[in-house]
Order: sequence, then C-alpha cells, then structure tokens
Amino acid sequence: MIAPDVLLGDGVVIHHPDLVNLYGCRIGDGTKIGTFVEIQKGVFVGRNCKVSSHCFLCSGVTCEDGVFIGHAVMFTNDVYPRATNADESIQTEADWTVVETRVKRAASIGSNATILAGVTIGEQALVGAGAVVTKDVPAFAIVAGVPARIIGDVREQAKRHARFRGRSNYPCSAS
Repeated sequence: MIAPDVLLGDGVVIHHPDLVNLYGCRIGDGTKIGTFVEIQKGVFVGRNCKVSSHCFLCSGVTCEDGVFIGHAVMFTNDVYPRATNADESIQTEADWTVVETRVKRAASIGSNATILAGVTIGEQALVGAGAVVTKDVPAFAIVAGVPARIIGDVREQAKRHARFRGRSNYPCSAS
C-alpha cells in the first residue's frame, strides 16, 4: 500500500505497489523500490537510489542521492527499545524519541545488514552483507562484520581493479 501522504518524485519505480508499505515518506526522482519494502513516516530517500526487496526504513532515516540498499536491510531508530514504561503501561510515540540515521551520497549497504540508530554512513562507503553497523562509517570506508569494522577503502579497491582491467588472465575480463 502506498498511502496518500507519500511524495513520489518523477520517474520513481515501485515494482509491485500492492506489495509495499509506504506512508508519510518522500522518495526522490528516479528511485527504484523493490517488493515487500516498508518506508515509514518522515523518511527521505533521495534521487536515483535503489531499495531492494524486504527492506525496512523506519522513521528517522535519511538516504541521500545515489544510495544502494541491498535485500533485507534493516534500520533501527531507538537506542533503548522497550514495549512498556517503568509503570508497565504500553509505550506510545510520546514515550520515546526517534534517533536519526543518515546514509550519505552514493553509499552502498549490502544485503541483510542491520544499521543501528544514530549512525552516519559516509559518502561512497560500502557496508558488507550481514554487517551490523553500530557506529559511524567514514566516507569511502569498506566495513564488514559483527560489529562492523573498517576493512578497506573503496578508492584503493577501485585502483586495484583498474590495474586488472584488460588483462586476459583476469577472471572477470571479457575475452
């Protein structure tokens, strides 16, 4: 379901509109959204992003332009989640504060990663599949693991791959 309060930019592609749950969010021009995705109120997804199937973007998440979100990525927005208050009454929206999370321009998040509340994933950073991001990720960093740790730099990897392009013994080169 796409609620009437959703703002969709030009050229947004939602592959199966009947198999998503979007409400109170803004989606930028040219963005693609897969099936079984929930995007909650107050979320902003920038231009030319890709949100793969089975993702959950909760209130407080901002994704800048060109962000890639792999399958089954989960965001959180509460550092100390609880169902009840100290008096055992059920919590309502008034009982907690949304903690914001930001994914900066052209960052990529691998499938099944979990992004904890309050972190910033830097510009062009790469989060490995299955990682649990518990703290900020610097721009251009490659992080992986539980908890996610820096294991490389996307600029260095790009240089490495550029050296192999065109070599016939490189497994991914076209022959």
